[in-house]
Amino acid sequence: MRIFLKLAGAVLLWLGNAQAQPFLPTSPDSVLERLPVVTSRDDRELRQLQQQLNTAPDNIDLAITTARRLIETARKQAEPRYYGYAEAVLNRCWQLPQPPAEVLLLRATIRQHRHDFQGALADLQTILADQPAHFQARLTEAVILGVQGEYSAALRDCLLLTRLGNRQIAATCIGNIQSLNGQARPAYRYLYDIITNSPARDPEQQLWSLTVLAEIAVRLGDIKAAEAHFLTAMALAPGDVYLLSAYADFLLDQHRPTEIISLLKDHARADGLLLRLALAEQVSSAEALAGHVAELEARIAAYRQRGDAFHQREEARYSLHLLKQPEQALNLALANWQVQREPADARLVLEAALAAGAAQAKAKPVLDWIRHNQLEDTQLQALAKQLESS
Repeated sequence: MRIFLKLAGAVLLWLGNAQAQPFLPTSPDSVLERLPVVTSRDDRELRQLQQQLNTAPDNIDLAITTARRLIETARKQAEPRYYGYAEAVLNRCWQLPQPPAEVLLLRATIRQHRHDFQGALADLQTILADQPAHFQARLTEAVILGVQGEYSAALRDCLLLTRLGNRQIAATCIGNIQSLNGQARPAYRYLYDIITNSPARDPEQQLWSLTVLAEIAVRLGDIKAAEAHFLTAMALAPGDVYLLSAYADFLLDQHRPTEIISLLKDHARADGLLLRLALAEQVSSAEALAGHVAELEARIAAYRQRGDAFHQREEARYSLHLLKQPEQALNLALANWQVQREPADARLVLEAALAAGAAQAKAKPVLDWIRHNQLEDTQLQALAKQLESS
């Protein structure tokens, strides 16, 4: 789920079959990575901010502004290293006895990106203990709690947002959580009425609402409505990474791989979008598949080389569908389930369990979770039925 608010080139590593080994250059002229020429307005402004900060390293306001811009750039360009740059910029601020709320909020955002949800929640709770009406902290907490499947706590935060202004954001927050907790149809109607009768003026807010509405429609099996909402959202933000991922998943389920290839061919910088492009190429037997699988493997190896973690949901999906290693995929999916519990995470566990011929007990926590939350999701219900009868 998104919270509203492309440096790359392939890393050239030698790849083993199981564990990637470090690439050791044999010449000073060896190319380790190709970075783009800094020409965009965003990059020029960031360079200027960094230069100003170098001359005034104790300027907290400047550090906050620079870090915020770095995080915005990370989201727009799907470049995770900008989060690391933002962390470095804020390091001095974090050493203060009582960091300002904005610093804690930015750190929570960085931690959330890294799936350190407990760390992010700790920062948000520090803010809210002092400022219970802090809108962004309250919203971010609701989002993280929703990702963790803590729906009662998330809904409390969403309901508090209704008292803090911005009706549509609050409505989207409420509608999303209720749709995952046995009230999908009324949640869909509630959110649809709000964004139809009084749409947000802010395109980012409207984008979030439309994407949530599309995802609810997908879970309900209303394919026509889901596509209509996706296309309306795409008209607002055709390059949004989260939206492209969600729409590509929708198209994969509708067996429309050629549309995905056309949609994502210029957006493969983001790991998740490259994965979906490769999945579509696999279905359509495209010639580019082998190169994209090798690039995914290189990216996973690069993450490990840097000591970072490739998101386990994506790696599990990669292992299951592209490497055809269902047992490895199931282990990754179950590990991911301990961290985040969205419908996509549940689906991955069930798909991997079926492919691995695993005993139903392996997927029992997910099956129990679906029943406990009365989750209305046609795809999950079909997978659960297959698993329970296997």
